[in-house]
Amino acid sequence: MWVMRQAGRYLPEYHEAKGNRDFFECCRDPEVASTLTLQPVERFAGLLDAAIIFSDILVIPQAMGMQVEMVDKKGPHFPNPLKTPEDGQYDQVLKKDVQVAEELDYVYKAITLTRKKIAGRVPLIGFCGAPWTLFCYMVEGGGTKLFAQSKTWIYKYPEESKKLLSKIADICVDHLARQVEAGAQMVMVFDSWAGELSPSSFREFSEPYLLHIAQKLPSKLKSLGLDRVPMTVFPKGAWYALDSVCNLGYNVVGMDWLQDPAAALRIRGSRNVVFQGNADPGVLYGTKEAITLAVEQMVKGFWAAKKGWIANLGHGITPGVDPDNLKHFFEEIHRLTKS
Repeated sequence: MWVMRQAGRYLPEYHEAKGNRDFFECCRDPEVASTLTLQPVERFAGLLDAAIIFSDILVIPQAMGMQVEMVDKKGPHFPNPLKTPEDGQYDQVLKKDVQVAEELDYVYKAITLTRKKIAGRVPLIGFCGAPWTLFCYMVEGGGTKLFAQSKTWIYKYPEESKKLLSKIADICVDHLARQVEAGAQMVMVFDSWAGELSPSSFREFSEPYLLHIAQKLPSKLKSLGLDRVPMTVFPKGAWYALDSVCNLGYNVVGMDWLQDPAAALRIRGSRNVVFQGNADPGVLYGTKEAITLAVEQMVKGFWAAKKGWIANLGHGITPGVDPDNLKHFFEEIHRLTKS
């Protein structure tokens, strides 16, 4: 059991440690990043089964030469997003020889430092954004509701889009491998915008690149003299693709709160895939009774199958959540899975 964004702004100690630093400054400071990573482990001692490194999916576009800012109360912002394949920046990004070991060294130092500080209490998870999700940010310039630029690219410039997606996928493999080399014991691929694609478009513009990561990471680890580690994929919103996603080679498939556990178990069948999820993060705004009910439904759905389940939310913790409500969420999962 752990939760996405468990190290973050809902914790008062996060704001104390962050101080006046910019978000990406915190990511680039291994000492600060490790401190933030460990805050939930220490606050919820004995309740959490994993830590996830404090970083961001957008470090990859930064390593590719794109400027990314974190704007307060707005989120990530790209001052110069990719507009068309002819705008010049596309070729620069596509042709750049990205050396992640150098460009993202601060992530790996943070992981190594955190492993030392964590002292074996819980395993440490590394992660990256999925190619499709990173592509969306790079062409939209930030978060969006319409995905107008993303859809323009894939439906107007499909081949150019695929070249960029392939480039991103290769960098994802390198980035995850270096995280494992630094000490990450499990890795996760966040496809946060997967649900914005139709089933056919998902098969064309997301799934092949998720498969590429799953297939290439083990061999990349082997080339570095490292053993393979468990891999999780989280295609948020792409409930229609659960069957095929279970065949991609990931050990764990994360799912959002829009998926019914019983239906998901039927789709998985006898395949050796662990599910992760999937409580609505919004339930943490509710009463303790509402949280208990949500946990009961989730445990009844997943735990009864006795085939492997990582309790989690269906997406990251949202702002303004009371940490005591999250603690109650954890305690109820413990109570119900041990009874």
